[in-house]
This record gives sequence, structure tokens and C-alpha cells, in this order.
Amino acid sequence: MRLATVTRLGSPLAVVVTDTAVHPIAGHTVEELIALGLPRALELGRLALAEPGVPLTEAVLQLPYRPAAIRDFVTFESHVEGVRRSVEGASGVPEAWYDAPTFYFTNPHALYGPGEAVPRPATSRALDFELEVGVVLGAGGSSLSESEAEAAIFGYTIVNDWSARDLQSREMQVGLGPAKGKDFATSIGPWIVTADELTAYADADGLLDLDCVVAVNGVEVGHDRLSHMGWTFAQMIAYASRDSRVVPGDLLASGTTGGGGCLAELWGRRGERTPPPLEPGDVVTMTVERLGTLRGSVAGSAA
Repeated sequence: MRLATVTRLGSPLAVVVTDTAVHPIAGHTVEELIALGLPRALELGRLALAEPGVPLTEAVLQLPYRPAAIRDFVTFESHVEGVRRSVEGASGVPEAWYDAPTFYFTNPHALYGPGEAVPRPATSRALDFELEVGVVLGAGGSSLSESEAEAAIFGYTIVNDWSARDLQSREMQVGLGPAKGKDFATSIGPWIVTADELTAYADADGLLDLDCVVAVNGVEVGHDRLSHMGWTFAQMIAYASRDSRVVPGDLLASGTTGGGGCLAELWGRRGERTPPPLEPGDVVTMTVERLGTLRGSVAGSAA
């Protein structure tokens, strides 16, 4: 089931999206459905589908939901290798990367929905995208086992972790990880696909085998399989909860796919900024099998 958000009478409203229509789930936001848990959300969604919908062409989908927190992982080995060359001037993959699914927290207050334009940071001239898949939690807890973590999954969505590579390259020399190079924008959408829709796409290792493609202005730049992740989403959730806490609504992103899932990876491999950094007016289109297509454009810098 695809759950999205529209605005009705100035307030957010959850809808079920089909190929041709959206069906309102009266009296509920997507955040409320997540808090109710997946079984109840699916029940309410089925009731909504039994009612007449609004043509999809007449609906404007908003940010699907507002996560309680956002953890962004780095689970693709090929991405690490290419980006280290570009951003840090280093080669290879750090040995510590193989120890655990490392992550950082990003800004839950600078979120953009499908089709929204993202302002380029005022002092950046090396704007980049990052093609990722995020897992949405429908349950929480502390020090979860992998099986408990798997059971906590509500659904999945596409994530674009916009990155100002020039800012990131400088600030990471301090050793605390990215800050202003990342915290200005994250795009999410176009909807949440519930976990039951994707069980058939898990391989023997528990990895989702989905095709992932990103294009800039209609020209394909990157292409990879989600199953190339070094860890499963359940392992990521379990690790995030260790000696800590995760809650319903948390969003955990896979990290950037390989094969050109961001420009910086290609810059590192090619030794030059080809393709060039994003400029105002550019349109980034991310398509993930079974999850849909997330589009976002670049706007001019804020004053």
C-alpha cells in the first residue's frame, strides 16, 4: 500500500495512492497511521480504498510525513571508496567501515516533499544529490534483536540527501563528520510503501533487490541495485537501537547507492568534476523499483 499526504482545508491528510487515484483516510495523518502500527494502518487503508477517490492528476502530494529523527547510514562500499577520494582526498575504504553500519544524524526540520525546489546553500558551488532508500519505523525500543528490528519496519521511501560537497570537504577535516554540508535539505517521497509490499523482493540475505536509477535533467547519471548494501535494514535498525532508543516514525536511510548514486563518487573516480555540480534550474529524478519516482529541483540561493 502506498501512503502519502495531501493538504485539505489547510491541514495534512493521509491518502492511499493507486495508479489512478488517491483515497483519503479521513481523520488521520500519516504520522498517526505510523503510530497506530502497520496492521491497523493497512486496515484503515483498505477501508479508504472501498470509497470513491480523487483522480491522481488532481492531487498534489506533499512531504509524506515528518520523521521523529533521521539517521543516515553509509552502507554501499563502492560509494565510500569513490566519495573519499573526492571529499577527503583519501583512497580505499576505512577498515572501521566493515565493523558496523555507521550513521550520522541529519536535520529533521529541513525536509522537502516530491517536486519541491531546494535552495542551493549561499556559499556552495559544489551541490550534489544522493540516491538513497529510507526505512520508516512503526515500532520502537532499545537494543533490539534483528528479528525485533525486522518486525518494527512500517515501510520504505526514497530519500535524496542533498550535499554541499565544498562545505562538507572543509568541515570534515575537523573530524566530527558533515554538518552544514548536509543539514540544509533532505527530500523524501513521493510516498511510503508499506513493508508487506516488499517481502517478495528480499533475497536470501534479507537484502531488498530493487533497481535504483538517478538522472539529472533527463540524463541517467547513476544505476545500482539496493541489494548491494553491506547490511540489511534490520541490522541497521538493531545497531541504531543498541544502548540507545528508536521510536515509531524514525527514518533510517540506506546511504548512497554506488554506480553513480551521487556526483562526488564519479568525481572521485574520474579525477574531475564530470558531470558538473548541480546548478539552479537542474532537475534530479530518482526512481526505485516498487517505490516510485522522487523528483526535486535546485533553486537559487537564499539571501
